[in-house]
Amino acid sequence: MAGSLSIAQARRVALAAQGFSFTDRTKKVTWAHMASMVRRLNLLQIDSVNVVARSHYLPLYSRLGAYSQQTLDERAFGQKKRTMFECWAHEASLLPMELHPLMRWRMARARAGNGTYKSMDQFGKDERSYVKQVLDFVTRNGPTVAGEVPGGGKAEGGWWGWSKGKLALETLFDQGLVTTASRNGFERLYDIPERVIPADVLALPAPSEKDAIRQLLDLSARAHGVGTEIDLRDYFRLPIQETRAALAELVADGVLIPVTIEGWKQQAYLHHDAKIPRKAGGTALLSPFDPMVWARSRAERLFAFHYRIEIYTPAPKRQFGYYVLPLLHHDRIVGRVCLKADRQSGVLRANASHHEAHADPAETAAALAGELQLMAGWLGLGDVAAGPSGNLARSLRNALR
Repeated sequence: MAGSLSIAQARRVALAAQGFSFTDRTKKVTWAHMASMVRRLNLLQIDSVNVVARSHYLPLYSRLGAYSQQTLDERAFGQKKRTMFECWAHEASLLPMELHPLMRWRMARARAGNGTYKSMDQFGKDERSYVKQVLDFVTRNGPTVAGEVPGGGKAEGGWWGWSKGKLALETLFDQGLVTTASRNGFERLYDIPERVIPADVLALPAPSEKDAIRQLLDLSARAHGVGTEIDLRDYFRLPIQETRAALAELVADGVLIPVTIEGWKQQAYLHHDAKIPRKAGGTALLSPFDPMVWARSRAERLFAFHYRIEIYTPAPKRQFGYYVLPLLHHDRIVGRVCLKADRQSGVLRANASHHEAHADPAETAAALAGELQLMAGWLGLGDVAAGPSGNLARSLRNALR
């Protein structure tokens, strides 16, 4: 196996590992296709923004095409067909059920007051009695929304404006003492794991913290194909010192192969099962929370693509728009588009569109137009409209005619 990779090779390794292998995204997508991709990615990050679609829906669409969101909902939140669970991984995420034992070390740390989120740790200590009352309430009453918690108060102040009841439920969620039973829209309903996670999964032995972190690092490296220590650690937000120890073991065992990558200052690691394909990629719009781009520094190293989400930037200071999705075409990111699903009008609006300096405007516009039309169909929207903003806007309007 090569000790060095060109940046083009590294891009293709990463794209192939993430499931971008020029899949025909016009074919019918079954649950088997979806399940296989979920296992490849290991997680789907959740986010509340619904300008286009909730973020956990988009990665499967980007790789497979127009699939049934209802099917994913059934597998993520349904009582009969559930094969996924929700926990803190790379932020709040949906994971395949078989990974539940690998996440218990993080829950155990939170119960011991040494979790990832120090604010929750502190709340759990300061409000120990109240948190216990909330757990008892959920245990007695079953699926619970934050507004039903006695003594929870109104949503004001606190993290993200959370109420005291919401803080208690999120602390219990962090500790693994409650989990997501389902969602009402985007509102989480909490219940105890024994009524949500299948009994055979709960009965699986939990590996030691050391073994769990090693296994998660292996999964992260498989999902990345190639990456730096920080890349591999970030996928599951693993602790620094424990990750470095696991990394050394995986290198010693030949699971990870140290490589240098053209233009990278950091040491990189290639998973021993990773392929170095002659071609990889496709044409797809990517969620801001897609694993290909969620680590902005990695996106810059792989694609020379500078990307920042501008939702919280005041409108006059935004460079590209409110909710901007990168456009992958072949093995490069060639542009970006500020999208809004105007459900009332039945229109997918490309409010601003830009091509990258290296990209051909006409080819980029044609690729984006086709992708917008495919996405509009998936979202149940009847039309696509391109706004006047951006250096690709005129070419995109021409391509959509």
